[in-house]
Amino acid sequence: MQANGSAVLVLNCGSSSVKLALVDPATGRRSMTALGERVGGEDVVVHIGREARTSSSVPSDPSHHGVVRHLLEHLTADERKAVVAVGHRVVHGGRRFTQSVVLDDAVMTRLRGLVDLAPLHLPANCAGIDAARAELPTIPQVAVFDTAFHHTMPPVAYHYAVPREWHDKHNVRRYGFHGTSHRYVSQRAAELLGRPLRDVRLVTLHLGNGCSATAVRDGMSVDTTMGMTPLEGLVMGTRSGDVDPGMLGYVGDRLGLDLAGVLDQLNTRSGLLGLSMLSNDMRTLSEAANKGSAAAALAIDVFCYRAAKAVGALAVALGRLDAVVFTGGIGEHSVHVRSTLLGHLGVLGLREDAAANRAHGRRTGGRVSAEGHDVTALVVPTDEELVIARDTRELVL
Repeated sequence: MQANGSAVLVLNCGSSSVKLALVDPATGRRSMTALGERVGGEDVVVHIGREARTSSSVPSDPSHHGVVRHLLEHLTADERKAVVAVGHRVVHGGRRFTQSVVLDDAVMTRLRGLVDLAPLHLPANCAGIDAARAELPTIPQVAVFDTAFHHTMPPVAYHYAVPREWHDKHNVRRYGFHGTSHRYVSQRAAELLGRPLRDVRLVTLHLGNGCSATAVRDGMSVDTTMGMTPLEGLVMGTRSGDVDPGMLGYVGDRLGLDLAGVLDQLNTRSGLLGLSMLSNDMRTLSEAANKGSAAAALAIDVFCYRAAKAVGALAVALGRLDAVVFTGGIGEHSVHVRSTLLGHLGVLGLREDAAANRAHGRRTGGRVSAEGHDVTALVVPTDEELVIARDTRELVL
């Protein structure tokens, strides 16, 4: 257990889940973790882990507020004493929030004014914050934004070629997401390369159920694949990524759907799931492809091809490419995806080290590419909770 006042309680409220961890910002150690699943539904369940022990329970109130309250009630007396602050993952900060911020009533009012930018996630984020502030009223709380890391993008990268008033009056621009992940792995990649972060140029690939790639130059995001919403960019688990916007009306007419219905299908029934007609899980698809499923193989091939194209495009923003960094559930664990991507990226000077890739870079300092080339490929496990904990501790000290 951490000493009194040395831990940060990290809270991440998704649209149907709640994740919580008690994190030591200095070491990254988690003395307690928790997951609430199917939040908002009648079958909601909470799992709490401490070292090798895990317990499950059912909150009486299935809402985000109820699940957060349930989790906080299950903190031990020593755990409560250890908490110096609460750090909240907030998916969207719009143009207002360009860095992490201590939460107060004024900030909450501004956050609620941004709900239209992320209607699936910001209400859940706000509900979690409200619950934590109500249950821990004397503990300072901090919002850490997914979008903040990308506010260093230049105008040429964040502007859409749409009527200028859309941007000026309605906040239509590219924001980017997964910022805490891209920020963490770029810093860690520089350490593994033995070079100052300000001197390396990286493309970081966060590949999971949600996917994005970011060009990091001198430690700053200069371009990324996600845009105004997390739907833009790479092929994802259930999200389409980039599509021709002209198809929206066409598909709506053919299927009898309004715009909201088409967008719902692009968000929830597309990507790997839509291509394969089987699953959004890369592990399931890899197994099916190995057994001869052409649809599963196509889904994986499209996923890898589109990601490789993005790396090539982002290299333009960098001017020079020093390394490609794989992270996220797929990026960290799928040997086949990394191998396929590296095969596509030979044009940029990358070659796979098959043995290192099979070992996920564990014996080669994260490296999964062949030595002797100008560009390196690394596997770097992400740690978004640690970024949130450290930002929070820094702001409340």
